[in-house]
Amino acid sequence: MRILQILPELDVGGVETGTVDMAKYLIRLGHQAVVVSAGGVLVKELESLGAKHYTLPVNKKSFFNIRALIPQVERIIKNENIDVVHARSRVPAWIGFFATRRANRPFITTCHGYYSRHFFSRAMGWGKLIICPSEVIAHHMVENFGVPHERIRLIPRGVDIERFQFIPPDKKISTVFNVGIIGRLTPIKGHTYFLKAMAKVVRSFNRPKIKIWIVGDASNSNREYKEELRVMVRRLGIEHCTEFLGTQRDIPTVLSHLNLLVCPSITHEAFGRVLVEAGASGVPVVATYVGGIRDIVEHEKNGLLVAPCDPESLAQAIIRLVKDVNLATQLAQNAYKKTKEEFNVNLMVSRTLDVYKEAASNFKILVIKLSSLGDAILSTAAIRELRKKFPAPNYKIKVLAGKDSKDVFRNCPYIDGYTTYDYKDRDGGIKGLFKVAKELRRENFNGVIDFQNNRRSHLLSWLSMIPNRFGYDNRKLSFLLNYRVKDSGQPMDPVTHQFKVLNMLGVTIEDPYLEMWPSRQDEKAIADFLEKQWLKKDETLIGINLGASLRWRTKVWPQEHLIELCVTLAKKGFRVLFTGTEADLEKAETLAQSMKEARPIIACGKTTVNELACLIRRCSIFISGDSAPLHVAVAVGTPFIALFGPTDPKRHIAPFKKGIILQKNLDCGPCYKPKCKTGECMQQIRPGEVIAKIEELLKA
Repeated sequence: MRILQILPELDVGGVETGTVDMAKYLIRLGHQAVVVSAGGVLVKELESLGAKHYTLPVNKKSFFNIRALIPQVERIIKNENIDVVHARSRVPAWIGFFATRRANRPFITTCHGYYSRHFFSRAMGWGKLIICPSEVIAHHMVENFGVPHERIRLIPRGVDIERFQFIPPDKKISTVFNVGIIGRLTPIKGHTYFLKAMAKVVRSFNRPKIKIWIVGDASNSNREYKEELRVMVRRLGIEHCTEFLGTQRDIPTVLSHLNLLVCPSITHEAFGRVLVEAGASGVPVVATYVGGIRDIVEHEKNGLLVAPCDPESLAQAIIRLVKDVNLATQLAQNAYKKTKEEFNVNLMVSRTLDVYKEAASNFKILVIKLSSLGDAILSTAAIRELRKKFPAPNYKIKVLAGKDSKDVFRNCPYIDGYTTYDYKDRDGGIKGLFKVAKELRRENFNGVIDFQNNRRSHLLSWLSMIPNRFGYDNRKLSFLLNYRVKDSGQPMDPVTHQFKVLNMLGVTIEDPYLEMWPSRQDEKAIADFLEKQWLKKDETLIGINLGASLRWRTKVWPQEHLIELCVTLAKKGFRVLFTGTEADLEKAETLAQSMKEARPIIACGKTTVNELACLIRRCSIFISGDSAPLHVAVAVGTPFIALFGPTDPKRHIAPFKKGIILQKNLDCGPCYKPKCKTGECMQQIRPGEVIAKIEELLKA
């Protein structure tokens, strides 16, 4: 694999050292490592390992700087043929996120800090996967930045134990006892509380002689804090035994001379790498009970923990370890064991490599199909063929469905889940659109296939920040898609129409037939329903769908024709089943009155869509206009007679095996008008024709 790591600088520090360690082990394992930073003292070491370094000002928090660097990093990604981009700080995360979107590469982040809930910090949660070095940081990213738990990967930072020499405390006994603090000179590291505690410790001993080491330096913006610490040292009367050692590159050597390490942080630490390094060196630790420190130090087992901002408790813990060499030795040995087992660099690299492979191989696809029940059923063939092309587990497919059509996908074996967009009610308006887009952004999809192809769905695809967006170039905000296919304008069945989009992903039609997936519970519910209707096993059941959507009254067959058909079917000894919505109940009851002795079965508004599939499957013939139940019949393989009027069957019916389409070729049709004064196109389909086609299908 070719991995690009981006971080602000390559000066001495935990993040920087971890980056170099990661590059070293990647190269050792046969991978290639590229690093982008603003430079620093570790660049030469990095390049000596065989890694490649690009120097860019990725440490500057300027909008114009970030914007200018995005295309530069994109070029590096493409030129180096990078597989995964790994950002380790906020400015690099902003740059890396947009550069990977443009270069179409996976992007991951590592959260090395307990970030404030500032908008600028949100980029750390935009990775396809987010590495957290401690449980505290993982909870912080989930609770305060809305990162889904399933995108979090917990990987503690590791140290190269080979670089450190384990010397237990009982082997370091001398006349000088060195107590040190290692870290940036910044208030959150708790230096002031450390110095106050050390003033108490120094006054408690004459022998052994106590020495205080302050390792680390202040940034340019924190120079005043460094002077404040020097003034505090003089005021506390410990100037004679305190040394400010500044930045030290050779931390293993520093630790080999320390008798005790103190980590008095006053706020959440992301991890605490120096504590692990101390464990590898045999240096006992006293630390505060905050943040990721709790994942490393277990009180009284491999270190001592005290409350933050409490110099008295800190002093007592230090004094205890100065006096009790046996306790210090026991804690150090336990810390060394835990470091080897949980915090070694080999384990960190192995787990991180797994994340790289997961990010590079797992591809999440969103399919948008928001409209009616019938349209959802018409998408089932496309979803099946999509799964064949992109098999689990490396590819995940999720459907965004409308409220009225979601149940179609409830038991679909070709998807990994579905979610609902109730744009007519709960998620209505612009506010609802942005809310759903935010939820989709959290899932970090790689691609979206827009089968809805309207303004709402195109806008939603774009707002969801999904990098690969596929759909039709239809002037309905389709410029927001980056992969578009033009509609030929020729009549085309809905399955072929969808596959024109899928062709852009290399998906071809092998099996164009629809499917539905009712459960055993659905089948049992229909069996119980028909048993209560006294349906005999030898009875021929003819299903008739009575309605269409409320908008399309022109699709409905005239009631007088229905009555004539039902009476004729009853005389021939057929059992009739009426399907439809609750709005069709009145019509069903009127028809039932015309054929009382035939005992028609009324199921209008009494079934779910999956129960309806089981019911239609039990029919010998199913009769319907252009509506969802017709598509159900096609999906379950029931022979059907389709009555088409104002719409074109070439555009609206999927490929089928058993069925007959009845439509009159009038000069005015297909008109696609939901209202018509005469309804001539449906009026001219006579009951006698339908009876003849029923008999034809039954003979077949």
